[in-house]
Amino acid sequence: MNAKRLLYIRVSLMVLGLKSPNSSHGSGSKSLGVANAAGLTEKMESIFGDIKDPRVKRKRVHLLTDIIIIAILSVIAGAKGWEDMQNYGLSKYDWLSEFLKLPESIPCPDTFRRVFERINPKVFEQCFRRWVESIIETTGAQVIPIDGKTLRGSYDRTLEKTALHLVSAWSSQHRLVLGQVKVADKSNEITAIPALLELLDIAGSIITIDAMGTQTAIASQIFNAKADYVLALKANHPTLHGQVKGWFEQQLLQGFEGIIHSFDERVEKGHHRTEKRQIWCVPVSQLPPLHNQSDWAGLKCVVMVVRVRHLWNQTTREVQFYLTSLDCNACKLGQAIRLHWSIENGLHWTLDVTFNEDACRVRSGHAPQNLSLLRRIALNALNLEQSFKRSTRQKSNRAAMDNNYMLTVLTSCLSNHDTSEACCQ
Repeated sequence: MNAKRLLYIRVSLMVLGLKSPNSSHGSGSKSLGVANAAGLTEKMESIFGDIKDPRVKRKRVHLLTDIIIIAILSVIAGAKGWEDMQNYGLSKYDWLSEFLKLPESIPCPDTFRRVFERINPKVFEQCFRRWVESIIETTGAQVIPIDGKTLRGSYDRTLEKTALHLVSAWSSQHRLVLGQVKVADKSNEITAIPALLELLDIAGSIITIDAMGTQTAIASQIFNAKADYVLALKANHPTLHGQVKGWFEQQLLQGFEGIIHSFDERVEKGHHRTEKRQIWCVPVSQLPPLHNQSDWAGLKCVVMVVRVRHLWNQTTREVQFYLTSLDCNACKLGQAIRLHWSIENGLHWTLDVTFNEDACRVRSGHAPQNLSLLRRIALNALNLEQSFKRSTRQKSNRAAMDNNYMLTVLTSCLSNHDTSEACCQ
């Protein structure tokens, strides 16, 4: 562009009352953005500061904090693996270099891989939970679904390694991951759920778990933690399930005559289908003695839910039973049962569709578990940002394109963190 043309543009902007791109106002905004980024970086370093660098000291070229921060930012922006992390760093190098040290430029993909293969996932998860606790002062009076998810691409046939399975706790109110625990090899969710509950402050909450977690020990643990439970009752408890099913079928024929109960019915339409949900809640005192009833700590009610879905080409009917420590209120119980599915839609579905978790073939060392936690950090950060009313994918895309929006996302998830407190115990 010649000098006359440039002068003409600048004069036109001044006439219109607009600032030139290299005016003092622009440089001031840039300085403010750098200051904000530096402050947010300090908070991130505080949150993850207890993570020990697993590399040999004499071979450390890149700072651990730089590696972790670039990894988090890149996953927020949609990175799926180590190459994506490097590409993000290279693309944003000028911006990142304003608030990160980057002594040897951007780490290569192998550096990202080696670091996250060796970082202790338990310490990483402790820092994650402390960060979430700093955002949510209390989890009371909300529904917390707990469910497991398999990272299908994390298997390794050569090493005879099965796919990683994680159990997560989800805040239905805040749409945040509260914590996760790895299911041990040759084990199942029955052992992982108590470990996850032990890590969380669930007092006053309602814990919902699918049939795998319907165990007397888990019910006792929840009840003793001053929380309530809603546990799905299926055929893995054949005697109790058959007893409850037979009793409800008989009462349906008799119209629950003379039986104290609570009933609620909801009809919802959407996605080319109509669903009718009917909920019956009956105090255990109204039923004949249940199989091993005394083993279920705090058990107050038994619930039956009948779902009838009318699709364009078929009609389906599903009957589900639940055990709960809540009072006999069909409306409240129906809402809690409905909210259990938010962990499928809000967490598992988003991880697979937006972050391509199942398609990820990272499988060596601790990398699958640590990368899964990076995705959950990114999901929490994007859910906490509420100014841009779009899907998680569109928020991620904008964060990748707009550095200022990335700072907005970071501000929304770090503003309540107190750097004066220790991050991990």
